[in-house]
Amino acid sequence: MKILIACDSFKDALPALDVCRAIRRGLQRALPQSETVLFPMADGGEGTAGILTFHSKGKQIEKEVNDPLFRPVRASYGLSGDGKTAFIEMAAASGLPLLKQEERTALRSTTFGTGELMLDAIHRGATKILLGIGGSATNDAGMGMAAAVGYRFFTEDGERLAATGENLSRVSTIDGSHLKIDLDEVQVEALCDVDNPLFGKRGAAQVYAPQKGANAEAVATLDDGLRHFAQLLENKFGQDFASIPGAGAAGGLGAGAMAFLNGRLRPGIEAVMDYTHFDAQLKEVQFVFTGEGKVDRQTLNGKLIYGITQRAKAKGVPVIALCGTLLASPDDIEAIGLKAAFSIQNRPISLEDALKETAESLERTAFHIGRMLD
Repeated sequence: MKILIACDSFKDALPALDVCRAIRRGLQRALPQSETVLFPMADGGEGTAGILTFHSKGKQIEKEVNDPLFRPVRASYGLSGDGKTAFIEMAAASGLPLLKQEERTALRSTTFGTGELMLDAIHRGATKILLGIGGSATNDAGMGMAAAVGYRFFTEDGERLAATGENLSRVSTIDGSHLKIDLDEVQVEALCDVDNPLFGKRGAAQVYAPQKGANAEAVATLDDGLRHFAQLLENKFGQDFASIPGAGAAGGLGAGAMAFLNGRLRPGIEAVMDYTHFDAQLKEVQFVFTGEGKVDRQTLNGKLIYGITQRAKAKGVPVIALCGTLLASPDDIEAIGLKAAFSIQNRPISLEDALKETAESLERTAFHIGRMLD
């Protein structure tokens, strides 16, 4: 029996590769004659750069860049084994976890550091960038990222502006005459699993800025700024980016990646599965084991497990999921496309203890499932 083990990380407990290893230990004990293939995965969010770097046999690059408040921070990204593709998570340089609760300010934060990581990768020879745009602390529509690669922004009076959300409404001129990169030589894909437009009721500011330290007044300022900036982008580049689904992702970085870098938006799980050649791994496989921290109805909305079940279903391969929290109903399980799902918890337990015991619990649960498959 050949079993593919393709799991996401269990947040705050185990990275994806260790989740896969724990499940393999349990299966090998129950099914010693089975062949198990480890294939750690991610859905385009946190951990995606590391997973893609792993599958490409690449390396991690560390660089000092600017954090969301223009302070120095050490951030890393992945470079593929052939050096041609960079895997960057904008959260590494511009993410909310980099700021204390009292430091969060969507008005004055920037994606400049993300642009610095991209520029470094291009200078090292990367011609393709897969940019994960989740977990941002910013609402600058990619203005900071653009500034890092050479775009300049001016007021009507010729004052050069800092690349922050509060300055979006003050921009009158976008100057692209000092670019540090050749846009014809670089392909950018922004991995995005939300469909928010740039501004309005479902836009970047009104939906996401409050968690980034914006009060009602700041949200209104940012939304007005995004609306103004969208018109400038359309005038400059000849396209309406604002209404494209995903334009409002990461404080508008979705729109910024498209406008400033000729990038395209892709669902994260789709990009990860294509890049890692997931479909090819299903050959001669009898079962796929997958897992992540929670399985519920939201799993249908672009989560890793749903992506895996859809690919496996096309090949006629059943999928079994392990998770920490199982809230999916039988109808949900069928809609997700799972053969079955199992919580790894076997008793009432505190969150702290559950996190500590994740590897052991995964191994134990995989063992019991394996016995049923024998």
